[in-house]
Amino acid sequence: MAKGLVLVDKDRCKGCGLCVITCPFAVLAITSELNRYGYNVAGQRDPEKCTGCGMCAQMCPDAAIEVYRLRPVKEEV
Repeated sequence: MAKGLVLVDKDRCKGCGLCVITCPFAVLAITSELNRYGYNVAGQRDPEKCTGCGMCAQMCPDAAIEVYRLRPVKEEV
């Protein structure tokens, strides 16, 4: 189960690839999907590997990435 969730604002992404090379777990990739400006956008290639470290969001020059760290759900007894 993934520990993090990466959300990419596709219209802010210009497909520079900095997030892809920064991710230590190869979670992201530049996709074939185009945004409204004609850029190929970043997306999750392997979301199960995401730890929610946030390095991709820190590297993004356009602030197009939000990262959320997921908490495990505790069952009440």
